[in-house]
Amino acid sequence: MKPNFHLFFTIFLSLMVGCQSPNIQAQTDDQAMARIGILNHTGNYIYSASIDGAGGAGMARWGAGGPDVCCAYIPRAWHPGIKVLVRWDMPEGIEHIVKEKVVEIEKYDRPGDIYLNFFPNDEVRVVVSVNGPRNPGFPIRHVGKPKDSISSK
Repeated sequence: MKPNFHLFFTIFLSLMVGCQSPNIQAQTDDQAMARIGILNHTGNYIYSASIDGAGGAGMARWGAGGPDVCCAYIPRAWHPGIKVLVRWDMPEGIEHIVKEKVVEIEKYDRPGDIYLNFFPNDEVRVVVSVNGPRNPGFPIRHVGKPKDSISSK
């Protein structure tokens, strides 16, 4: 019975090591792990979005999601000039439109989760927060679908 446990453990460990993303840098004492959330402030569907290669989740039109995707690393202490590469796919009809932009992470007081905020005209803001998007302490208010775009029956 013991040899089977060792074999299982060895296979499991090999799989875990092999599944690590090469895009995710190793965590050091001055870095904190952060999950990734997406807020879509547009009427267009986001098929996928990532930050420095980490992520990949999508978001509905006018949608807001918690930090469900793992993981990226951020400095524990914010300093000016922290930039990340944001890449997203916002299809038009059946055609995938992949865009990318280097974005500076907005000031944060303590490490938290990373939220990618997508706005019309390809404006992207990246914030770090310990509060989720529905919490009053979240840095960017998400209003959802504007009332003037809701069709009346």
